[in-house]
Formats: sequence, C-alpha cells, structure tokens
Amino acid sequence: MEFDLLAYFIFFGAAFLGGFIDSIAGGGGLITLPAIMAMGVPPHLALGTNKLQGSFGSFTATLNFTRKGMIDYKEAFLGIIFTFIGACLGATLILFLNPNFLKIVIPFLLIAIFIYTLITPKIGDSDKKARMNYKIFYIAFGLLLGFYDGFFGPGAGSFWTFTMVALIGLSMKKAVAHTKLLNFVSNIVSLGVFIIGGQVLWKVGILMGVGQILGSFIGSNLVIKKEVKFIRTMFLFVVGATILKLLYDYFAS
Repeated sequence: MEFDLLAYFIFFGAAFLGGFIDSIAGGGGLITLPAIMAMGVPPHLALGTNKLQGSFGSFTATLNFTRKGMIDYKEAFLGIIFTFIGACLGATLILFLNPNFLKIVIPFLLIAIFIYTLITPKIGDSDKKARMNYKIFYIAFGLLLGFYDGFFGPGAGSFWTFTMVALIGLSMKKAVAHTKLLNFVSNIVSLGVFIIGGQVLWKVGILMGVGQILGSFIGSNLVIKKEVKFIRTMFLFVVGATILKLLYDYFAS
C-alpha cells in the first residue's frame, strides 16, 4: 500500500504518542491501531503492523527500565517463559476462533480494576508483602495474560500492572517496568504469527517504530522520575479509555 506524506506524519505522530502513553500506563494501542486503520489499512494488516511498531516501543521501555535497575530478571524469568507459551497459543488460536465473547467480559473486569484502584489511593505506593508466591504467579498469569494478549490484547498491560501490585506486592513503578518486559515478549510472539501470515506493512511499521522509540524513551523516563500519584493517574486514565473503547466497539458492531 502507498500513502501520501500527510499519512506518514500521522503514522509517526500516533506512534510517538502511543509509545509515550504505553510506557507509563499501557494502552498505547488505543491510539496507534485506530490511526493505522483510519488510513484505510485492512484489519489484519493493521493488527500486524501495530504489533511491529509496538515491539519497538516495548523494547525501548524495557531497555530503559533495565538500565535503571527496575526489572528483576531472575524473578521474572518464569513470567517470560510462560508468557511466551501463552502468547503462542493465543496468537495461533486467533486465526481459527472469534474473540467476540471476550468483548463482553473484559470491560467488566477492567471496570473492577478501575474502581478498586480509585478507592484504594495508597495501592502501589511502595513494595508490599506478596499475597501469592511469585513463581506460581508468573506461571499462572504468564499463561493467562500471554494467551490473552496474543488472542485479543486490549487491557493486557493494565491487567499485568494491577495483578503485580495486588498479588505479588510490587510498587506501581516496578509493576509498570515488569509489565513492559512481558508486553515485549507477547508482542514479539504475536508479531511472528503476523509475519508468517504476511500481514505486516514494513515501511509503515518501521517508521512508526521510530516514533515508538522516542515516545517510549520519554515516557519511561517519566515513570522513573515521577511520583506514584502521577503513574496511578495515568493508569486510571488509560483503563478508563480502554473500557470506553471496548464498550463502543461492542455496541457499534
């Protein structure tokens, strides 16, 4: 597909903003995917291209958080392995199954997360005592959320961040950092499926990838420097936007 110069500027700008938002609280796909589809790109090509550009952003944020010592790879190792497995299963199944049933369930789960985070203002301020063994957590949620991200996707980052804070006691900052690591894993797996299927616009994806790198670098630095209150506010904003987007898609379809 060929696009005019304005379209390429829109692709780049959407990717920059998406990478910025995604590195702080997830949900960048709410910006980038509609932007790609608004340019007339068919759904499967849009999804594949979105995964390509999103992989640049999640990798940049992960690298930046790693350099600042915010990711414990030894602890997250099982999460990487089982997220990979879950995403493989989910991305493969999406080729054969209709994900519409998830459009009904997911908004209500996100609403519960939104309300709980809103009425618990101290959640994620600092590391807390874990309520769940981290090995069991990463095995179970790696499979579950890896599968979900490969199969459907919207809200996966929000689920990761929330469950890490609520179940294994990570602070909001550390949870965001670990979320980007596991998002990168599931992004790469899903991207591999779309590449095999020939559903990627490489020129657009790489251009947007540059925008993602810049946005993710700035956003992840804000996570490192800002107080948890700022991150929580962004988290609530993104979860709220995701809920509205999913409900709109469901009732409009």
